[in-house]
Amino acid sequence: MAADSSILDDRPALASARAPALAPAPASTRCAQAHTDVQWRCLPFGALLPDTLYRLLRLRSAVFVVEQACVFLDLDGLDPQCLHILGERPGSPAEAALVASARLVPPGVAYAEASIGRVATAPTARGLGLGHALMAQAVQTLEQLWGPQPIRIGAQAHLQSFYGQHGFVADGAPYVEDGIAHIEMILNPAVDRFSRKARC
Repeated sequence: MAADSSILDDRPALASARAPALAPAPASTRCAQAHTDVQWRCLPFGALLPDTLYRLLRLRSAVFVVEQACVFLDLDGLDPQCLHILGERPGSPAEAALVASARLVPPGVAYAEASIGRVATAPTARGLGLGHALMAQAVQTLEQLWGPQPIRIGAQAHLQSFYGQHGFVADGAPYVEDGIAHIEMILNPAVDRFSRKARC
């Protein structure tokens, strides 16, 4: 099944577009082949039905709290102001269907610039470039919604090269947040999106 890159509402009655439909994010052939079964949606917080919200928060908790052994408050109060990218595998059990997620943060909320945060992939879905597909989808969706603009992220320091493959460059000194080394990175709109070659 081809990847559905629409911005959809979780409630069919409200599916009348909060934003334009999206084309699939650019990816290498291997990435595209590995993730043709993943469907992408972008939902405002208020449109997340309870089971979808539960799966989203469960994935984030599994990655950021349990896997990283980091005791922190994931629910930081920003989610209601954000849009949420969901990468889902239809047909799998409900608790396993969500394999990737990220949130798009409007300018002026976390930083002066727009931001992408809470980037997570399910441990069982790693190794074939799903994280790169997720970041490509997030950047493309953000630009389609709000136009080309700088995007700032607070990246875990050990993932600096991963984000670098998507055009992000370090901007500032490393810092520690919740016991984990981080570094701010920025993607400027002048970067040619099609020249970036994210690896699987």
